[in-house]
Amino acid sequence: MSDVAAVQALVVVDVQRAFFTGAEAAPGSREVREAVEGMVGRARERGVLVVHLQNDGDVGADDEVGTAGWELALPVVAGDREVVVRKEHDDGFAGTDLGGLLVAAGVKGIAVCGVMSEMCVSATARTALARGYRVVLPHDAHTTYDVPAAEGISDTVPAAMVSRVAEWALGDEVEIVARAVDVRFEERFAECFEGRFAGRE
Repeated sequence: MSDVAAVQALVVVDVQRAFFTGAEAAPGSREVREAVEGMVGRARERGVLVVHLQNDGDVGADDEVGTAGWELALPVVAGDREVVVRKEHDDGFAGTDLGGLLVAAGVKGIAVCGVMSEMCVSATARTALARGYRVVLPHDAHTTYDVPAAEGISDTVPAAMVSRVAEWALGDEVEIVARAVDVRFEERFAECFEGRFAGRE
């Protein structure tokens, strides 16, 4: 059994078709999707808050709003305990209701997963830490793309290395775990969930 303390919410960052299907899928996307699906399933069983962040890409982007690439790659069980939050910035808190949802649910700790490791995952985790949340980041549940070679700067930086550096750059407060299966959700939290969402529009 994991010795990582349980969290009360799961934040799934930009698990959209553009990054998880087809020839342009991110490296390791199949394995990451499986890890994320497992966490979503366990979070549902415990009745804790699951937030799917969905990035609204610019016109012409792989995740342009309304395109197939913009659609979420995982099914959503819509309701008070599982919601989709659309965003326009790397940071999932910027200009969205993510912060309000976590406060309304009395969340103290969250697990974060998805794409991209050094961009939206990192930005969202960093703001969560700054707001005083515990943040658990499972290593096998986030990914990104290779950083292309740049003449006079570096060769190609493999995606796996970029992801690991993104974890390290979050500092000592983030809780890195090797496997998503080691992330636990606070079951007793479900008992008080309904009341905390009462009256939210």
